[in-house]
Amino acid sequence: MPDPEPTPTAFRERRYTAQDGLSLYYREYGDPLSPGVPVLCLPGLARNSKDFHRLALRLRARHWVVCPDYRGRGRSGYDADSENYQPAAYLNDIRHLLAVTGMRHAAVIGTSMGGLLACAMGAAMPTVLAGVVLNDVGPDIGSDGLGRIIAYLSQDNPQPDWESATRAFKALFPNLSLRTEEDWRAATEATWREGEDGVLHYDWDIRIVDPLRHKRPLPDLWALFRSIRRYPVLALRGGASDVLLPETFERMAREHPRLERLTIERVGHVPTLVEPEAAGAIDAFLARLG
Repeated sequence: MPDPEPTPTAFRERRYTAQDGLSLYYREYGDPLSPGVPVLCLPGLARNSKDFHRLALRLRARHWVVCPDYRGRGRSGYDADSENYQPAAYLNDIRHLLAVTGMRHAAVIGTSMGGLLACAMGAAMPTVLAGVVLNDVGPDIGSDGLGRIIAYLSQDNPQPDWESATRAFKALFPNLSLRTEEDWRAATEATWREGEDGVLHYDWDIRIVDPLRHKRPLPDLWALFRSIRRYPVLALRGGASDVLLPETFERMAREHPRLERLTIERVGHVPTLVEPEAAGAIDAFLARLG
């Protein structure tokens, strides 16, 4: 079935205020009274709500879908203190978002870092989760993939126009499953924004990686993963991913015996979630929840 055509009313743009006063942004698709389980979409480390647009357009007929921009990304405010770009702050922001929207129960679709935050919700907000979709992330993160991500996130990559930015995006992510020029352009527009100088800049605060540079000990990510063993979980992996490695994917299945797994071949970090096999798996998973 083709994706629904986007319209000016395809989603509603909302803002709310975080505990520390920062203005944060989210998109809302569908009706809160929809028959399907509500869906909360959490993007990757430097990503934003635009990444879920096509997925949300498809889901909105049966599901209420909420897609936030984390602090320092997209249309949310940038934090004056870069030390606040860390999971505890993101979880507080998510908690406030759930309170503002009245979303008491949800299936969480988490891409990369968003998947780790979904696992943390299993420990910090266990009554919220109806189920979890982990998109190309696990409790062990490939060191090559993490190094690559930090390297490109930590410095701006200004581009003179959208054509140049699209070429740069293709060079950064050659293993994405995007098929048409329109797809590549949409993904590019979710990655750059036009600055006041008329030049395109990354659509995130490049200081979001500051806490990662300090190399503080990470929490026990396997313990966080075990906190979602009580819930239905669908784990997706890009077959060419350097972030979620095959051995981690195998161990995840041992730690969660009812884990549903799907590898999307010839795709790197991360699947877009509109690949036919990914879309079908997500639709079936959500239908079983609701």
